[in-house]
Amino acid sequence: MTRGCGSALTLAAMVAMSACALAPPPKSADYRAEALPGLQVPGAWTGGEVSGAVATSWLASFGDERLEALVNEAIAHNPDLRVAAARVQVAAEYAELADSTLWPQVNLLARGGGDMSGDSSGLQGVGLFADWELDLWGRVRSARSAQYEAYASAVADAEYARHSVAAMTAKAYFLAVEAVLQLRLAEEMVGAATQLVDLSEQRERVGMGDGYDAALARANVENFRDTVEQLRLAREQALRALESLIGRYPAATLDVASELTKVPGPVPAGLPSELLERRPDVVAAERRVAAAFHREQEAKAARLPRISLTASVNDISSELFVLKNRENPVWSAGASLAAPIFSGGALRQQVRIRTAEQQQAVAEYGQVGARAFGDVENALSSEFAAKRREAVLTRAVAENLHVADLAQVRYRVGSGDLLGVQQRQLTVYGSRASLVRVQTDQLVQRVNVYLALGGAFDANAGAGKTASATDPPASASPRRP
Repeated sequence: MTRGCGSALTLAAMVAMSACALAPPPKSADYRAEALPGLQVPGAWTGGEVSGAVATSWLASFGDERLEALVNEAIAHNPDLRVAAARVQVAAEYAELADSTLWPQVNLLARGGGDMSGDSSGLQGVGLFADWELDLWGRVRSARSAQYEAYASAVADAEYARHSVAAMTAKAYFLAVEAVLQLRLAEEMVGAATQLVDLSEQRERVGMGDGYDAALARANVENFRDTVEQLRLAREQALRALESLIGRYPAATLDVASELTKVPGPVPAGLPSELLERRPDVVAAERRVAAAFHREQEAKAARLPRISLTASVNDISSELFVLKNRENPVWSAGASLAAPIFSGGALRQQVRIRTAEQQQAVAEYGQVGARAFGDVENALSSEFAAKRREAVLTRAVAENLHVADLAQVRYRVGSGDLLGVQQRQLTVYGSRASLVRVQTDQLVQRVNVYLALGGAFDANAGAGKTASATDPPASASPRRP
């Protein structure tokens, strides 16, 4: 290698080092006003009174070991999570591939074949060739950073998928328990209606009826039996939905609790200002903005010249003719420059496309952020409304039971009719069914609150996410050189 060539390479390396810094992507605070121009975040949630920081192990707060086991089973076997895990794997591999573009590319070329050498040239030999783009303008590194942000987005999306599956499993479990309770209520009403049949038949035997009341009572029993059959089907469908969610065959044989668990204490919702930094789907949208920013930088740098360092060593011989002034092996080193002169506006248009994609990513970030606030407020207001309704319905059940008892006493002594008793039975059944529905809705809405807030469901969330179906293998986790 000559002195002049060595000086040129040293100078090129110094220039490359001086241009190594990349512009960082904008922070969410920088484009939040653009993404959510009309949104003024309040200092507290308006959907209801909350207290404390967001729960990091909300699943355990329900105190149901059977529920926790089913959620863990869903995390391990849910088909949607396996798809999310595969997407993370693909993103990790692309990030690894982007790393390779930063290193020199070395290739080996060899040829032989005797006198004819395969192409009638008679040349034989071997050569080692190296090429390294200096990336003065950050084109290669921007492409690499875009892949890393895409990987981070896939990881956040997968984490939100885990949260969603855990929440869906919990809600499906509570709905299955409700279906069991509603079926039990209907069966109790069949028993109560059957007692009215016995009572009306006794009255007919003692001459206090003409058969109408007994026929009416028997018809009422059949109506309740029809309700039982409908609710039995509803229970089976609820169990099948839960079994499908956790990855089992939907045979409607799953064992669930016979009573609803109590709603946990006060809602730990934190502050609205913290939501966008915590929810995994919002974080994923933010990483997509960063990836779009780096792709725009890559497109801008592609319009500038590319400078590469090259080096080679080769040994060539021929059996057909003499190679003049040839010393083997031959070493060479140098640099190359490739500058775009005319591309019909393609490079400029590529920058415009990447800029538009970044604007789209910012708009989608705003869409996800606005939905996140709406999710929290809707879940909070729904839970507190259900809580108020539970108090009302509890009193309504007690009063309707009292009225039903009085109506039955009046019928026994002959001062009331059977139709009035049946109407009171229907009212009791309706209020009790509504109470169970509202109690279930409180649990469902509490799960919705946890999901909307981005709270973790597993006990180890505070110390780092545990291995799960969405975690890529260690070999797939991208490593920055």
